[in-house]
Amino acid sequence: MAGKSICEQPVEDAWETENDTSHAQLTKESTVLMHSQRRSRWLILLTHGILFLALMLPATADVLDDPDKSVPPDEPPMRLNIPTWTFGGKQFWTDELIHSQWRIQRNVLSGHYRLIDPTNMRRAWGPWETCLQAWTKLKQETEIAPLRKKVIVVLHGLGRTRSSMKALAEYLARDEDYSVFSFSYASTRSTLADDAKSLAHVLSHLEGVEEINFVAHSMGNLVVRHLLGDQLAAARGLGVDHRLGRIVMLAPPNNGAALARRFQYNPVFRLFFGSGGQQFTTKWDELQKHLITPPCQFGIIAGGAKEGKGRNPLLDGNDDMVVTVQETRLPGAHDFVIVPAAHTFIMDDETVQQYTLRFLQHGYFISPERRQAIEGK
Repeated sequence: MAGKSICEQPVEDAWETENDTSHAQLTKESTVLMHSQRRSRWLILLTHGILFLALMLPATADVLDDPDKSVPPDEPPMRLNIPTWTFGGKQFWTDELIHSQWRIQRNVLSGHYRLIDPTNMRRAWGPWETCLQAWTKLKQETEIAPLRKKVIVVLHGLGRTRSSMKALAEYLARDEDYSVFSFSYASTRSTLADDAKSLAHVLSHLEGVEEINFVAHSMGNLVVRHLLGDQLAAARGLGVDHRLGRIVMLAPPNNGAALARRFQYNPVFRLFFGSGGQQFTTKWDELQKHLITPPCQFGIIAGGAKEGKGRNPLLDGNDDMVVTVQETRLPGAHDFVIVPAAHTFIMDDETVQQYTLRFLQHGYFISPERRQAIEGK
């Protein structure tokens, strides 16, 4: 009867209804399982593809950088150096030559080079020699202004890009006595030793420059100190680049970073900050051996609260949320000042920008009378 419930139906009808329901459920579950398996297979294929590319890129770079592997010795290498727009190389590229805003960069994953113009347009790519030849030809064919006798090299910190220093660099460029440019390096994908070598390569190609000054944020200061340490070691203790002028350190982790040590086993920290971040943790003791006190006038600007109380509960003492004031101090500093600015944006603070330029010009942040030197050991 049409109006009967399952309980009122014969036992056979009830079993048939239940079997139909079970069959429908099984069919639905099978369909879901089938789609799930298909998605899993696609994910596995995608993962394998990514791993394949990661493994093949270095091998591809070897072929590009060695003409003997790509073409017979008696044939010129074939490369399509078509102008192509880029993002400017801010995470996986390190500068090897800079002239104003022209750059020859090296990819830290593949090892190949490229020449980009001030608009981030790629003008050439391949081995170093190819890009250098393209740059030399461009200088001969176009009107590219020479560098001034004094330059200011600006360096960003860990995990940042040269864009983070743009406002400060533009402020410093108001002084027409200086040519100002930012050094880009793959801070999370390379070691400080590699970054220092690349910086040295950049400096070696500064034509006509008589004085080199540095302004660095956070880890960028350690790149400079490593560079100077390398120069001193190469000269067997006789000195560093004679063109060295003054250095301004913004929130420098001169004595390591307790916050990094706290998160050294955190997988997110290790993934995001990579090999660069690990140098503040398990590799700090070894790294310190290569960092020297700059043999020139250098000043330190630390971020902190005026009342001397820390902002970050994970850190002891006064701090800028990332680095403590005590961690920034380095004996031998010609001047030292604390400003109420956070670590991440200290370079954008107007007072900091004024202090920075004043120190580069005169050797003090505020005035000669208010200079606070840190006595050397």
